[in-house]
Amino acid sequence: MLDCAIVGGGPAGLTAGLYATRGGLKNVTMFEMGMPGGQITQSSEIENYPGFFDHTKTGMDFMDTWQEQCFHFGLKHEMKKVERVAKTGEHFTITLEGGEQVEAKTAIVCTGSVPKRAGFKGEDEFFGKGVSTCATCDGFFYKDKPVTVVGGGDTALEEAFYLSNICSDVYVVHRRDEFRATPQTLDRVMRKENIHLITDSVIEEAFGDTMGLAGVKIRNVKTNEIIQMDNTGLFVFVGHDVNNSVLRDENDKFICEMNDWGQVIVDLSMKTSIPGLYTAGDMRIEAPKQVVSAAGDGSVAALQVISYIQEQQ
Repeated sequence: MLDCAIVGGGPAGLTAGLYATRGGLKNVTMFEMGMPGGQITQSSEIENYPGFFDHTKTGMDFMDTWQEQCFHFGLKHEMKKVERVAKTGEHFTITLEGGEQVEAKTAIVCTGSVPKRAGFKGEDEFFGKGVSTCATCDGFFYKDKPVTVVGGGDTALEEAFYLSNICSDVYVVHRRDEFRATPQTLDRVMRKENIHLITDSVIEEAFGDTMGLAGVKIRNVKTNEIIQMDNTGLFVFVGHDVNNSVLRDENDKFICEMNDWGQVIVDLSMKTSIPGLYTAGDMRIEAPKQVVSAAGDGSVAALQVISYIQEQQ
């Protein structure tokens, strides 16, 4: 019987493992199919994590030291895929690929989310080379330069507003003539002089060379007219797919409370509606989707696990 089963090996999962083992739990296993680290391992440069300011280091370099530190205190790593997490009596049953089952007193699920792709030509080719899904992470690289934002919801317009304080001009491309964002958000954006709304339009193509993105081609969906815009930053905000399948039961129903977007509803202690079950990182409600925030979530969840187990005893 595990004291705690951690599902997911990104910053939230690793930090949860560090705090749980260093806090005295002897039997903690993290289930992660590949090498731990999460989405940040795909980044070419880390600039906004406190205390880490080495421009020669990649996201992979950044996470290497996390793994060493977390495993030092006794965290175990199983390279196995978790199919389902279920509450069985007072404990949890972790069902792995192939049918193997592991029992645990508590569970912390931090399987994250994946930004949706818009599907235009060149999106994958230039992802990380000009195409981004994180204004907070990458906006500063385009200081005093023009950038393009794709999307029409609150996130897209909030990120466009954020970028407008860094970049010279922000061009927001939306396929409809009306935005899904709240009126307050839209009003704030429309009053910002360097934000330009391009409606009824889609990104037809992102183009560039080996050095990265050079510009975009924007197509009006009503007239099919294509305009070319030369800039080196393209931010895509068309939603996230939450990796929440492990929280579905055999009837495809969620075992804990979720919101309409498939994010787990938690309180400030990362507690779900199921006693002993916690979530952390990008899969929870109102997640900032930043490494530093995910790490904070993981620490909070682990401290709550320790308290929960002590109370049960």
